[in-house]
Amino acid sequence: MDRNEALELLEDKKLPLEKVKEIFENFGEDMEVVGMVAMNLSLRTSVYDREKEKSPIMTELLVKLSQSEDMGSRWAVAKNPHTPSEVLEKLSRDEVNLVRALVATNPNTPKNILSQLFSDEKIVRDGLSGNPNTPLKLLNILADDRDKMVRLRVAENPSSTENILKKLAADSDIDVSKAANMRLKKDKR
Repeated sequence: MDRNEALELLEDKKLPLEKVKEIFENFGEDMEVVGMVAMNLSLRTSVYDREKEKSPIMTELLVKLSQSEDMGSRWAVAKNPHTPSEVLEKLSRDEVNLVRALVATNPNTPKNILSQLFSDEKIVRDGLSGNPNTPLKLLNILADDRDKMVRLRVAENPSSTENILKKLAADSDIDVSKAANMRLKKDKR
C-alpha cells in the first residue's frame, strides 16, 4: 500500500483498528499520516458511548500518538476518553496550552492532575469547568469566574452541587441563570 492509499483508507472511521495500526506502523515517520491516524481514532470515539471502540489496540495507538511531535495528534489523544490516565498525566505538562486544556476536559483525567491544571493559564482552567471529575472546591471557584462560558459550563456540569447551582441561578447573565435553574428543576424530579 502506498501513502495516498493509506491516507484515503484512514478517512473511513469504520476501518478496522488492526488496519489503522498497520498503517501507523508502516508510515509512522510521516506526520500527515500520523495526524490522520489520530483523526481516525478521534472520529470513531463517541462522546455519548464512551466504551465504543475501547480495545487494547486503541490504547496502544493512543500511547504511541501521545509521543508524536505533531501537536494535532497529541491534541486528539488528550481529548480521547480511552486515553490512559498515565498518558493524560504526561500530556498535562505538554508545552502546548490547547493540549493541556483538552486534558482538563477529559473525564479520565485523575482529580490530582485536574487540581494541578487549575493553576495553569486561563484556557486550561476553563477546560475544568465542564469536567465531571473536577473537584467541588474548584467548581465552586469557577462558578464565580468572570467568563460567562466558564460559569455556563459549571451550571451544566453534572457534578455541580445544589449550592453551586443556586448561586448560578442568581447569575446576572440570563443564559447562566437559565442553565442553572433548568438543572435545579431537573434534579428535583
